[in-house]
Amino acid sequence: MASSIDVLITKLNNYIGFMGFMGIGIAFLLCFAVLLLDYLSFAAKKKIKDETRLKEEIEPRINNSVTDEGPISQGRAAGDPEIIIVGAGVAGAALACSLGKDGRRVLVIERDLSEPDRIVGELLQPGGYLKLVELGLEDCVEGIDAQRVYGYGLFKDDKRTKVSYPLENYRSDVSGRSFHNGRFIQRMRVKAAKTPNVRLEQGTVTSLIEENGTVKGVNYKTKVGKQITADAPLTIVCDGCCSNLRRSLCNPKVDIPSSFVALVLKNCQLPYPNHGHVILANPSPILMYPISSFETRCLVDIPGGQKVPSIPCGEMAQYLKTVVLPQLPPEVHSAFISAIEEGDIKVATNRSMPATPCSTPGAILLGDAFNMRHPLTGGGMTVALSDIVVLRKLLKPLDDLNDAAGLNEYLEVFYSLRKPVASTINTLAGALYKVFTASDDQARAELRQACFDYLSLGGVFSNGPVALLSGLNPKPLTLVMHFFAVAIYGVGRLLLPFPSLKRAFIGGKLIMDATGIIFPIVKAEGIKQMVFPVSIDSIL
Repeated sequence: MASSIDVLITKLNNYIGFMGFMGIGIAFLLCFAVLLLDYLSFAAKKKIKDETRLKEEIEPRINNSVTDEGPISQGRAAGDPEIIIVGAGVAGAALACSLGKDGRRVLVIERDLSEPDRIVGELLQPGGYLKLVELGLEDCVEGIDAQRVYGYGLFKDDKRTKVSYPLENYRSDVSGRSFHNGRFIQRMRVKAAKTPNVRLEQGTVTSLIEENGTVKGVNYKTKVGKQITADAPLTIVCDGCCSNLRRSLCNPKVDIPSSFVALVLKNCQLPYPNHGHVILANPSPILMYPISSFETRCLVDIPGGQKVPSIPCGEMAQYLKTVVLPQLPPEVHSAFISAIEEGDIKVATNRSMPATPCSTPGAILLGDAFNMRHPLTGGGMTVALSDIVVLRKLLKPLDDLNDAAGLNEYLEVFYSLRKPVASTINTLAGALYKVFTASDDQARAELRQACFDYLSLGGVFSNGPVALLSGLNPKPLTLVMHFFAVAIYGVGRLLLPFPSLKRAFIGGKLIMDATGIIFPIVKAEGIKQMVFPVSIDSIL
């Protein structure tokens, strides 16, 4: 009898504790909701004022660049470039094609015009493909044995699930594309070189030319060693993740979250054909996706702070066979072992860098030189192409680019207009990498499991996050909503059917961990710009 009473008292204490925890949680959420509504009200009013101010400032500049007799051309010879682009990677080549089509005289300077051999930039999300279409460059994924990608396979322990891109309302050609990065870049370079008004040269830009705090052009050395000075009203620097010119224009904060160990698997039969594969392994995720009709890229992530095994000493091969192989789907084991034995193993450092606006008149940063995120979600090219679409629309009405101060002020709106796509993909990449990385902390482990289970539910639970990841629905607030929905789902898994104080404590820590993951990333991206991004239609 006494034992039954003790059990009853214990259960009663557990439920009282649970109700107390829930009461505190509800009170916290109510306070947060009141503060959020107050902030949204204030931000909405400020957004209207900002858009009105920007429109008042920009319209005169657009109108003044055209007279009744046609566009104004102020003091530049017909052959002189209006725009210099430093770098002819994905961003530089695509931008050159687009601006050349618009009649801009463009000089592109690329350090090495031979085909690049990179292990990232191989997966273009559907949202990125749509931007490629908008720029008229969709044929650049043809003729390079690019593979269509329709979604992802997710693997954790002995469980697997498939999530598909929500493509029902799009044309039949819209999907992700995966390919050899170098082939894709070469196709765009060829197209850029054939575009009227575009001149593509091989050379190394050694410095920017500055006069009174304004960039006037560049100094560069040709492939035969000749020193050349090139002048232009606008210089666009997109020379990649290891940019030599970035520090001349901004104060970057580059983080190195991890490294990728890369292999190419030959004739590998993936569990889900035409899908990317994400294995939630220990210590961090493993990625696999096709890059041609017979090759599959495998990227093994090694977290920052963990020593990367040596390739020449054989440590890497041992690590891949003993640690990585047992965590891969059985279907790929044979091809993975063959790739290790072939010995073509590469290592690349992953970088993350929030976008820092360039305040120097006469220049602007673009591509990986401007903004980077963890490559887990394959969003880099989508962000770059989206930025090009925005920048092209801003520049299109302007004929005169010689007013450097005015142009710089005009282009300030670019940093707000790019936010919906860029901040959604950047935030998701950073948050997913932290969630998918294994942890000994029980709350973090529960959050990881909750994320996998949430996506496994299918329907709106997978379509929403995958639409965000793919760039098809770049809405930062939707991202935050789904992220906390995962966290709440994780708490529900812990508390049902029989809650306890220990489980409630883990649930509370799970919410705190989720908040600690998402909010620093959101803050780095810019809270105001994410919540109320300026629309380009409201400006032009």
